[in-house]
Amino acid sequence: MKLYGTGMVLRHSLLRATKTIKPLLLSLLAIGLLSACSGTDRLKYQERSVTELYDNALGYLNKGQFKFSAVAFDEVERQHPYSSWARRSQLMSAYSYYKANKLEEAILSAERFVSLHPGNKDAAYAYYLIGICHYLQIADVRRDQKETELAMNALSEVVRRYPFSKYATDAKLKIDLTRDHLAGKEMKIGRFYQRKDEFFAAIGRFKNVIKKYQTTSHVPEALHRLTEVYLELGILPEAYKTAAVLGANYPETEWYQFSYDLMQKYNVQKP
Repeated sequence: MKLYGTGMVLRHSLLRATKTIKPLLLSLLAIGLLSACSGTDRLKYQERSVTELYDNALGYLNKGQFKFSAVAFDEVERQHPYSSWARRSQLMSAYSYYKANKLEEAILSAERFVSLHPGNKDAAYAYYLIGICHYLQIADVRRDQKETELAMNALSEVVRRYPFSKYATDAKLKIDLTRDHLAGKEMKIGRFYQRKDEFFAAIGRFKNVIKKYQTTSHVPEALHRLTEVYLELGILPEAYKTAAVLGANYPETEWYQFSYDLMQKYNVQKP
């Protein structure tokens, strides 16, 4: 999955800022700035000016050496914590960790950025990056959905705080996908309880889908499953009511046809 805009807007804006710095024409190896140790992600420490360190980090980033660029941007802040370049480096470090598929490190770096600079113009991107990193870790519906909830919360912050930003549209789309994922988890648990004849537990799960995730694709099935369970329990008025809601809102679905057939089989009449 691609990050919206692949972070290029942020990257280009920061790159433009570096044009005010006199270009460093010496090679990275000749300068010896944070040179990479062979075969590892470690970087050799050398105290340098903020512009040298930042330029070195950009060099790694431009070469696609994202693990090194992340560490190198961290070094800018470590050696020069009160410079304007430190703030830029925090977010560039988060982006580098994301590109290196070190998602937890990316989340921590982006969270640190928004905690220190909540009013910064790039905070929208930081919130978005946090949501995307959680989104990439969403497991299938058979597993715990903590990452799904974290992704939805972070992406919701993007929409809430920055509704007109370039990231809000994609965040809304992914929120819908995460909600559908969470609804799928509820349905799976509900079907499990239904198979075990734990009908009241199943009803609770199916109702959760209808109440909390009413815009997802799982609602028609949830209504049908409720109809099935109410019929199993002999609660015919509730079965009729649920089937009627299904028919009124999703008349073209296979789930309504299944419920209609059941109502005919049980000869359920309007209460």
